[in-house]
Amino acid sequence: MAFEHYVNSNGRRLRCGYTTGTCAALAAAGAARLLLTGRAPETVRLRTPRGWEVEVPLVRAELRSPTGATAAVVKDAGDDADVTAGALIVADVDLREGPGVDIDGGDGVGRVTRPGLDQPVGAAAINRVPRRMIAEELEALAGHLGYEGGFRVVIRVPGGQEMAGRTFNPKLGVEGGISILGTSGIVEPMSNQALVDTIGLEIRQAVAGGAGRLVLTPGNYGADFLAGGALPLPEGVPVVRCSNFVGEALDCARLEGVGEVLLVGHLGKLVKLAAGIMNTHSRWADGRMEVLCAHAALCGADRETARALMDSATTDRCLEVLDGAGLRGPVLASVLEAVQEHLDRRTGQEMPTGAVLFSNQFGLLGATRRGEEMLAEWNR
Repeated sequence: MAFEHYVNSNGRRLRCGYTTGTCAALAAAGAARLLLTGRAPETVRLRTPRGWEVEVPLVRAELRSPTGATAAVVKDAGDDADVTAGALIVADVDLREGPGVDIDGGDGVGRVTRPGLDQPVGAAAINRVPRRMIAEELEALAGHLGYEGGFRVVIRVPGGQEMAGRTFNPKLGVEGGISILGTSGIVEPMSNQALVDTIGLEIRQAVAGGAGRLVLTPGNYGADFLAGGALPLPEGVPVVRCSNFVGEALDCARLEGVGEVLLVGHLGKLVKLAAGIMNTHSRWADGRMEVLCAHAALCGADRETARALMDSATTDRCLEVLDGAGLRGPVLASVLEAVQEHLDRRTGQEMPTGAVLFSNQFGLLGATRRGEEMLAEWNR
């Protein structure tokens, strides 16, 4: 049962897939339905946060006890080069007294060992959106079937610990397995040319529509931040997602004659620009902690603070370290100055470009010099 959604690039069709989070919710729904009806469905279906429906066969469904069942689905990553492609995502679901859905990870699902990630230290590395998807599916099923109790769900991934060795999980502080991830529920193929072509098309369409100004943001975090209204923007300024291809997007905007560009992104992405890294994917370069550590040293950080920064799993954790040292303001100012220098070098005077940095945990962090000027001018 193929998932028939595609991304087009230069006459090539690349098939999309669905995330481990979607798989976990599907497996949990299958196990819960078996428990509440006594019959295992042949297929399970849900609507992802992206709005696309996914329907898959259950490759395993069995009762473990009168109050417990297990179901599993196979991860389909489409044409994406994903280490979890073909993995078995298993859900053990048990009925329990009282309402609610308790979610945990079992064998093959990592545990968070450092602060600053999506889940707290000690929790299973099952991110918020997959947790919400699982809970919504089970609560909807319970309501439909008249069940008033709750559920306990344990997600397992056979072989997940070995898969995690080919990911950044060990470096990030997730140990013992993979993470159950996904914000849209969908995996879009990581074809560099396909993404660059799509970004270029969106920029050309914006220019054709008369846009002289443009906002670029890497992805879902930036789009959500902008949608939340934390950054006042005038109506009518197009917002284009540039994924990790910041440099290519800026080049395209300049060649298409865009007058001004404002980059809006999470610190974990755009801090790399302070080192001149214009492709922000971790496969190309990381350097987040190194950049923050270098600028902290310039601002007078001691060795203990520098070591804490280098040991941090996320940039949000770095901000906590800098707060503890009383250095957040000076370090961010230094980073923003370096970001502006590299943007000026890339786009020159021909296309003024500024940047705004934010954090999911701390909100708006600041803007570069040109970024502040643009926001002031755009909102007059």
